[in-house]
Amino acid sequence: MASSSTSSLNLHSLPKASSGFGQWRRTGLNSKSLGSSVSRNRLFVSPVVVLNRSPRLPVIKASYNSEGGSKRSSSSRVYKESQAASGFPNAQVQQIASSVLPLGSFAVVTFVLWKVVEKFMSPKASKTSSAGENKSSSSQGVKWSIGAGTNLLQGFAAKVDREAKQRLNEFAKELRSFRSVDMSGCNFGDEGLFFLAESLGYNQTVEEVSFSANGITAAGVKAFDGVLQSNIMLKVLNLSGNPIGDEGAKTLCATLMENSSIEILQLNSTDIGDEGAKEIAELLKRNSTLRIIELNNNMIDYSGFTSLAGALPENNTIRNLHLNGNYGGALGANALAKGLEGNKSLRELHLHGNSIGDEGIRALMAGLSSHKGKLALLDLGNNSIAAKGAFYVAEYIKRSKSLVWLNLYMNDIGDEGAVKIADALKQNRSIATIDLGGNNIHAEGVNAIAQALKDNAVITTLEVGYNPIGPDGAKALSEILKFHGNVKTLKLGWCQIAAKGAEHVADMLRYNNTISVLDLRANGLRDEGASCLARSLKVVNEALTSMDLGFNEIRDDGAFAIAQALKANEDVTVTSINLGNNFITKFGQSALTDARDHVLEMTEKEVEIFF
Repeated sequence: MASSSTSSLNLHSLPKASSGFGQWRRTGLNSKSLGSSVSRNRLFVSPVVVLNRSPRLPVIKASYNSEGGSKRSSSSRVYKESQAASGFPNAQVQQIASSVLPLGSFAVVTFVLWKVVEKFMSPKASKTSSAGENKSSSSQGVKWSIGAGTNLLQGFAAKVDREAKQRLNEFAKELRSFRSVDMSGCNFGDEGLFFLAESLGYNQTVEEVSFSANGITAAGVKAFDGVLQSNIMLKVLNLSGNPIGDEGAKTLCATLMENSSIEILQLNSTDIGDEGAKEIAELLKRNSTLRIIELNNNMIDYSGFTSLAGALPENNTIRNLHLNGNYGGALGANALAKGLEGNKSLRELHLHGNSIGDEGIRALMAGLSSHKGKLALLDLGNNSIAAKGAFYVAEYIKRSKSLVWLNLYMNDIGDEGAVKIADALKQNRSIATIDLGGNNIHAEGVNAIAQALKDNAVITTLEVGYNPIGPDGAKALSEILKFHGNVKTLKLGWCQIAAKGAEHVADMLRYNNTISVLDLRANGLRDEGASCLARSLKVVNEALTSMDLGFNEIRDDGAFAIAQALKANEDVTVTSINLGNNFITKFGQSALTDARDHVLEMTEKEVEIFF
C-alpha cells in the first residue's frame, strides 16, 4: 500500500487582519505564492467558518496523498496541529502555501468564502412579498425618478408614487366638493391632468378651477376632449403658465366649440403665437359664452392681432380682451382698430407693452372713436407713446363718455403730452382713475394736471409717480388739492419732492378731506419731511387712512415724531403706515410700537406699522 501523508494549515497562526476578503493579501498569501503546485499531488480544500462573538479567520484544511487519494484527519489531530503551528514564521507559511495551495484552489476558497459572507450580509426578502415582487426588485435595482440627477431606491420611488396618487385623489375630491379650486403650481403634468379631467365631466359643483403652472403641454390638453362638452357648470378655466403652444390652443378651441358654460378663459404665458391666436379667433366667431379671454405675455404678432380683430365684429359677447406683453406693434393696433369699429360688446381692452407707438395709437384711437360699444377700461401702458401720441389719446378722452379707467404708465409723453391730457380731462366727466406715472413729466406738466382737477370731481385716483416733478410740482398739486377735487388715492412715489415738497403735502393734508391713501415712497424726505407730515397727523383728519413712507432715508428722529403724533391725536383715522426700507433702529421701532399700543388702548383702533 502506498504511503500517504496529511497536512493541515490553520490560518489563526498568521498575523491578525481585519475580516473580509482583503485579509489574504495582508497575511502574505498572494496569488504568486499560491500559484505554486506540488507535482503528483491532488489538493482538496474545504473551508471551515466559525461564527462566535469574537471575530475569527476561517480554517483551511488540505488533505492529499501521492496517489491522488485523500485521507480525512480527525478533529483532535487538526486541533493539535493548528495549536502547534501557532508560532510559524512567515517564511514557513510561504513555503507551505507554495507547496499545497495552487492558484485554482485559492480561487475556489475565495468564491466559497464570498458566498458565505454574502449570505449573512444580504437582507432577507420580506415574507409578505410575492414571488413576482421579489423578482422585480432583484432585476430593477435602482430606479431613476422625480428629476434629473435624483437617484431613488425603488422603495422610496414607490412611496413617492403613492403620495402623488394620493394628492391627485385629494384634488379630484376637491373638484367634486368646492365651487372654486386652485391647483396652480402643483406640477402634476399631462398625466395628472388626464386623471383630474375625469372629475370635471358632468360635474355639478365646481365653477372655477385653476390648473396654471403645472407643466401641461399640448398632449395634456387632449384630456378635456369629451369632458368640457359635458360640463355645464364650469365658468372659469385657468391654464396660464403651461407651455401648451399653438397646438394646445388648437385642441382646446376645438373642445370649447361645443362648451356652453365657460365665461373666463385664461391663457397667459402659454407660448401661443399667431397660429394659436387664429384658432382662438375662430372660437370667438362661434362661441357665444366667453366673456373674458386673457392672452397676456405670449408671442402673438400683428398677424395674430389681425385674426383676433377679424373675429370682433362677429362676436357680440366678449367683454374683456387681454393682450398685454405681446408683439402687436403699429400694424397690430391698426388691425384691432378696424375690428373694434364693428364690435358692440367690448368693455375692456388691455394692450400694455405692445410697442404700438404714436402711429399705432393714432389708428387705434380712431377705431375706438367709431366703436359702437361702451369701452370702460383702456390700458396703453409701456407702448412708446410720445407727445404726438398723447394728442390722439386726448382727442379720444374728449369724446368718450364711457371710459372710467385710463392707463398711460411708462410712456414718454413729457410735459407737452401732459398738458394735452390735462386739457382733455377738463372736458371729460367719466374717467375716475388715470395713471400718468413714468412719463418724464416735470412741474409744468403736473401743474396742468392739477388745474384740471379744479372743476373735476370725477377723478378719484391719480398716479403721477416716477415723474421728476420735484418740490415745485408737489407745491402746485398740493395748492389745488387743498380745497379742490375729489381725489381719494394720490400716488407721488419716486417724484424727487424732498423735504420741501413734503412740507407742501403736509400743509395740504391739514385742509383736504378726501385723500385717504397717500403714497410718498422714495422721495428723500428724511427726518425733516417725516416731521412735517407728523405735525399734520396731530390735526384732526377724517380721511387719511394709509400712508406709505418707504425708502425715504428716515431715521429715529422721524420715527419719534410720527410716534408722538399718533399719541397726541385721539381722533386719528390712520390705520396703516409703511416705514419699511428706512434707517430706523430698534429705538425708533420701539417708540412706534409703543404709540401703536397707546392708540389701541385709548381708542380701541388698530394701527398697522411696517418697519
